[in-house]
Amino acid sequence: MPDPGLSPSPDAPPFLSALTSVLEAAAREVASATPAVEPPAVEPAAAPAAAPAATAAAPAASELERILRGPSGLGTGGLFLASRLPEPEVRTDPVEGVPVPGLYFHPVPEPDPVRVAEVSRRIKDWAVDEVDLFPDEWEGQFDGFSVGRYMVACHPDAPTVDHLMLATRLMVAENAVDDCYCEDHGGSPVGLGSRLLLAHTALDPLHTTAEYAPGWAESLGSDAPRRAYRSAMQYFTEMATPSQADRFRHDMARLHMGYLAEAAWAEADHVPEVWEYLAMRQFNNFRPCPTITDSVGGYELPADLHALPGTQRVIALAGNATTIVNDLYSYTKELASPGRHLNLPVVISEREGLSDQDGYLKAVEVHNELMHAFEAESAALAAACPAPPLLRFLRGVAAWVDGNHHWHQTNTYRYSLPNFW
Repeated sequence: MPDPGLSPSPDAPPFLSALTSVLEAAAREVASATPAVEPPAVEPAAAPAAAPAATAAAPAASELERILRGPSGLGTGGLFLASRLPEPEVRTDPVEGVPVPGLYFHPVPEPDPVRVAEVSRRIKDWAVDEVDLFPDEWEGQFDGFSVGRYMVACHPDAPTVDHLMLATRLMVAENAVDDCYCEDHGGSPVGLGSRLLLAHTALDPLHTTAEYAPGWAESLGSDAPRRAYRSAMQYFTEMATPSQADRFRHDMARLHMGYLAEAAWAEADHVPEVWEYLAMRQFNNFRPCPTITDSVGGYELPADLHALPGTQRVIALAGNATTIVNDLYSYTKELASPGRHLNLPVVISEREGLSDQDGYLKAVEVHNELMHAFEAESAALAAACPAPPLLRFLRGVAAWVDGNHHWHQTNTYRYSLPNFW
């Protein structure tokens, strides 16, 4: 297929036009000084897809431009910000699911079915044979999660299935901790801090004396969440750099702190203020997933670029927006579960005296404002610091945001929308 060009479609949002202009300028500035590098081969091979109608064939481009664009082919369309649309396609096929009306998002192609099948096969083998993750009666729920489809949609630039598996194992391990320690499968706020601390040592190992090290090592196999964390992290550190691994550990500590805040409110039967809830959700959110987008992509965003305040703001906004997507799509599922589940629509309704419907619709507005801020800050950061690895990282995070919505919208096994329209 023709390589997609760097020019955005005429209807692209301003943020896309700005980011595309930065990409073009960066490519022109350093192309002559950059050695030729071939993009990594994609495995398994997928049949070529037709070029999007809004994308014209580009003229011969430098090798740097090819690297900045990333791969082409089936399942990679969501990577290219220039092809993202400003308005959603409303789908009515019940198999695909219906998007939340009024939600601001960007449609992506259905993920490569070859890769989905392979990732799904490998993750099931890992869960059953390597870490003994769940009893037989939970198998249907594991399959219904469709984690292979989720991760292929979120990481269209992964050079190999091995790279995709880094994200997939970590995603499954994180959900095991959430389910078994906090939520559906025996979770409880009582004693959660101790369980999370000990599980975190499977990610961030204990350095202790010879006398006490064996007890800790044995504990790592004592339950499914710790077995999953330990194994997933071992695979990750084999392919990621030490800096990337340390970055991930830091974001997992943030996640666990968010779990503890939510647990404290549950124990006290406390409904937080809306701003308090959003503060908790900035920690108890998807941030560890897009933060590893470079590891899964087979490159590294240098630590100094990752630590930039602008980069941190972009990652935080991406995590916040995608987590509100989860609040919106899981709303009816949580209402049907025992007890009171805090999510943004519930907190808005209770704290601001709104009906369930109006609280939900206001939560949609909150999401949309976060998404627009994410896009504006991404464009501003790209213009201020057009370093090629940062530009690629920003594209990868945007692809993760889009893939996350696609999975939530289309996973009708788990989610259905309230009847508010």
